[in-house]
Amino acid sequence: MKFVLATQNPKKLKEMSAILGELGVEVVSEADLGVKIEVEETGETFAENSLLKAKAVMEATKLPAIADDSGLCVDALNGGPGVYSARYAGEGHDDAANNAKLLDALKDVPGEKRTAQFRTSVALIRRGMPAVTADGSVEGRILRSPQGENGFGYDPLFYYEPLKKSFA
Repeated sequence: MKFVLATQNPKKLKEMSAILGELGVEVVSEADLGVKIEVEETGETFAENSLLKAKAVMEATKLPAIADDSGLCVDALNGGPGVYSARYAGEGHDDAANNAKLLDALKDVPGEKRTAQFRTSVALIRRGMPAVTADGSVEGRILRSPQGENGFGYDPLFYYEPLKKSFA
């Protein structure tokens, strides 16, 4: 079975291919199909945004589409950056700029108050069938500086206590 992943992010494609490949699912990117879909993420929740992206890519490619929307919800920032995680430092900025803005926003917040959740919502849309969605979250805290050598986005700053390391 083949699914198109609604993303321009090659790291996300690699991650999803590894996960779904174990189930015998082939994951291709929009670029593999010669398509580039720019979906405005107007949803107020991660679930709404993942559904918007999956629907647009399924309609453009005529293939079943998987999309996700995820982000960091920091308690000291009233749940921010939330659905704006990818655009936290503004349009056109990269992971480093987002991380720098986050660290600056938390510079005076003590360690025990730097709690956060990494949340994600995944949507699968197939023509003629109801959408399938799943949501998940994990508790952690925000480090004072990046740690780790892998991952992307906020992974180097998100510390996961059970493993005693960052997501990176």
